[in-house]
Amino acid sequence: MKAEHGHSREEIARRLQGSREEGRLRDAVYGGIDGAVTTFAIAAGVEGAGFSSSVIIALGIANVLADGFSMAAANYLGTKADLDDRRRLYRVEQRHIRQFPEGEREELRQILEQLGLSGEVLEGAVKAVAAKPEKWISLMLASEYGLGPAEPNPVAAALTTFLAFMLAGIVPLLPFILGLPDPFLLASVATGLVFFAIGASKSIWSLSPWWVSGLETLLIGSCAAALAYGAGSLFRG
Repeated sequence: MKAEHGHSREEIARRLQGSREEGRLRDAVYGGIDGAVTTFAIAAGVEGAGFSSSVIIALGIANVLADGFSMAAANYLGTKADLDDRRRLYRVEQRHIRQFPEGEREELRQILEQLGLSGEVLEGAVKAVAAKPEKWISLMLASEYGLGPAEPNPVAAALTTFLAFMLAGIVPLLPFILGLPDPFLLASVATGLVFFAIGASKSIWSLSPWWVSGLETLLIGSCAAALAYGAGSLFRG
């Protein structure tokens, strides 16, 4: 059976270094799915109401730009709040180590005890970690507050969300923009493929088979589109 990653000294060092960098998967999936869903929902709703393709194009482009920016801004502010809270907690621990060193050493000792260390090994580990304040605080943040080693990056999160939203959101509009025959049918097929592709690629980081993850995302997107089309149909004529 093929291993998921290598175990040489160099490979382990690279992998541990990479764990200190925040991934962008969540932001890309978040933006991509929402971009495809909301833009196609607009196309489905307008088509259901019986309006012309020019209305779909105008509303769709407005949605891609405005809603994409709104999502990116919201993700930026949410990620920035996480970063600010992390830095606040870092300074709290930094101050506590300076003002209450023995109490913080006892916290460190109990954390390492929970990891299975004891006796002279435990005391040696406490001394070694306490000699490196940066490592000490990182361990406290992870154990006390459940924070990972990577600092959130608000700008990268916002840009990833916006680009994913734009790329996925423009797909349902292309058949209308290009003036292709049966544009709504083509938009439905193309958007379904986007849903499936996002779900299938997401499976690389999950335990689900690629086709299960793809069908799950396709089902969620299709439900949103069906609701929008049905709502639009109420206003036909």
